Amino acid sequence: MAKTVDSVPKNDGFRMPGEFERHKGCWMLWPERPDNWRMGGKPAQQAFTDVAIAISKFEPVTMGANHRQYATARSTLPEHIRVVEISNNDSWMRDSGPTFVIDGKGNVRYVDWIFNAWGGLNGGLYFPWDLDCSVPLKVGEIENIDRYAAPFVLEGGAIHVDGEGTLIVTEECLLNPNRNPTLSKEEIEHHLRNYLNVEKIIWLDKGVSEDETDGHVDNLCCYVRPGVVALTWTDDKNDPQYEISFDAYERLSNATDAKGRKFEVYIIHQPTPMTISTEESAFVDAVDGTLPRIAGDRMAGSYINFYIVPTSASIWSTPCDNILDFPAEAILRFFDHHGLLTLANRPQSKTVIGGSISYVQAFEKQFKGTVQKSCPVLHVERLSDKVKVILEDHSEMDFDRVVLATHADISHRLLKNPGTEEARALNKWTYIPNNVTLHS
Repeated sequence: MAKTVDSVPKNDGFRMPGEFERHKGCWMLWPERPDNWRMGGKPAQQAFTDVAIAISKFEPVTMGANHRQYATARSTLPEHIRVVEISNNDSWMRDSGPTFVIDGKGNVRYVDWIFNAWGGLNGGLYFPWDLDCSVPLKVGEIENIDRYAAPFVLEGGAIHVDGEGTLIVTEECLLNPNRNPTLSKEEIEHHLRNYLNVEKIIWLDKGVSEDETDGHVDNLCCYVRPGVVALTWTDDKNDPQYEISFDAYERLSNATDAKGRKFEVYIIHQPTPMTISTEESAFVDAVDGTLPRIAGDRMAGSYINFYIVPTSASIWSTPCDNILDFPAEAILRFFDHHGLLTLANRPQSKTVIGGSISYVQAFEKQFKGTVQKSCPVLHVERLSDKVKVILEDHSEMDFDRVVLATHADISHRLLKNPGTEEARALNKWTYIPNNVTLHS
């Protein structure tokens, strides 16, 4: 029977693993709230269904749903995806859900952070958030694993670890007075060391410009593997993101991790700046206490938020308004000798999620360079020593590792002009946003 442990992970030999380490499955939450998802969440539900199906090709997926949407989720999702009833205020499992920690003996526990919807009554994104606060406990009960109750506010998207003692965070988020106003930086670091079992903390300044989470690190910088990070970037000095990314690059370049290694930093250019369209902002209910979605507002576009299925696939959240923006070559640089499979759609914004078409490219890293082939994917099969991808033309491509990526062009221009060559290429749709959490 699951219990709450009167200790901290560090004292018990538990640590938070890197996202690139092996894990057993994926947890998600079903979207529905009409003041955060347009059209009553229906486009988002289709998107989350495609997300779950894509991930389930490689590992088990569990979808939590409120009681009023349980039947819809169960009838929409395929039978091999588990659906459980979990009350929640919104569907961001990565942030409101548990952080799993492991020891060296195969045991798994989880950390239950205090959640306040990214700021509580001082800039939070919605009210109330009481149901979200119970999500970690319910996940832990279902998985039958023990719990650590952390005494401070934190979200999963605010932390990135290498699994070897180093943590990357942003000051904009963790030192924001709407999170833990009574704690000093030193006290916050003390808690992070105890509950994540890290030795060194790298503090970046801010997150991605216009990120409504108050600068989560997961949109700005992430670990590819220990000692190697990817950083969102722009060369446009007039873009507010330029100074943010330049400062982060300088801090990372001048830092060493817990093992004494200098960081290898790969820069990934951000998508062309995106704004919410009038059509995309429509049909979102106006409710006091919820952040409004206004046409013309810029969205926090980034290629850095992605989901890794270790030894099998990396699923990329890649919003952009130009299908050619997707930085495939840059990604292949740090996923050396791995395949890259991209799946495209409109971005993951809470108001614009949805669409019906996608563009699929398969890349195979070969000895003499990179071979690119554009074709819809029929089937992805995980074998014992490789991943087999079968394309619509019935050709097969084998990879040591596959990278699934969404890179987003569900623009209304294409929808209104389906006869264009670009639109014809976008004939299959899958969407992978930052709404998942790892189960180690």
